[in-house]
Amino acid sequence: MGITVLLWGFSWVVMKQLSHLIGPFDLVASRYAIGFLALLAMLLVSRQPLRCPPFWLTVGTALFQTTAFQCLAQFALVAGGAGHVVMLSYTMPFWVLLFAWALLGERPAPAHMVGFVLAALGLVCVIAPWRGLGGMLSSLLALAGGASWGVGVVLTKRLFLRHKVNVMTLTAWQMLLGALFTLPLALWMPQMAPHWGAQLVLGLLYMGVLASAVGWGLWMMVVRRVSATVAGMSALGVPVLTIILAWLLLNEHPTWLDISGAALMMAGLVVVTLAPARGRRPAR
Repeated sequence: MGITVLLWGFSWVVMKQLSHLIGPFDLVASRYAIGFLALLAMLLVSRQPLRCPPFWLTVGTALFQTTAFQCLAQFALVAGGAGHVVMLSYTMPFWVLLFAWALLGERPAPAHMVGFVLAALGLVCVIAPWRGLGGMLSSLLALAGGASWGVGVVLTKRLFLRHKVNVMTLTAWQMLLGALFTLPLALWMPQMAPHWGAQLVLGLLYMGVLASAVGWGLWMMVVRRVSATVAGMSALGVPVLTIILAWLLLNEHPTWLDISGAALMMAGLVVVTLAPARGRRPAR
């Protein structure tokens, strides 16, 4: 998960650098297409199975977690929200908690709740809603993106609980379906024309191969090995790292609220990760 956080945290810096070179939906479709091709090559070389995992759970995961999260965040920006509005997407661990409790029977332990309260306070500090959240539409779109991620995590966990699935094969199908689901938006939504050059090519390779193919593959391994609640909570490491990288690489100086929020989110992550897990209630 640490490597995943590094890859995804840096990807937000890369996306900001590419924002003046390619349209947002072209970027999402391209990264998933490149990720699929990279994973397909690895599957062929290693002679691993190409057959699609259980179809409907695979489609549901791709639709909610791979596609909707990214596209709703982009819609939030297109709708006029400020950049920190997209941070509302990172309410996703709290959506995961609700959905995992309702659908998987993962009851949070008291220590989990302490960690979630710390992380929630940290997220509030970073979002700073008293400064304004932009338009209502963009805020709702960002929240919907976080909820979509939550549904996708729970569907992924259910897939691993019910079926024996090859992680690399599942990730490849996630990339392929994500590219296909995003393609209509890339074709129909008004966007700037791509400005091709070395920076755009290198950025797309990073987003496709490292952030998508490798990052999503590692994320699937995390979801398979730990509870959906802990997996969702661990994703909060991404905005924490993004704040640090934006400070070091983009000269975006964090406020004291940003620093306090990052510290609280990290404290919440530590508490949730070290907390003893409760057993799941018997499935119906």
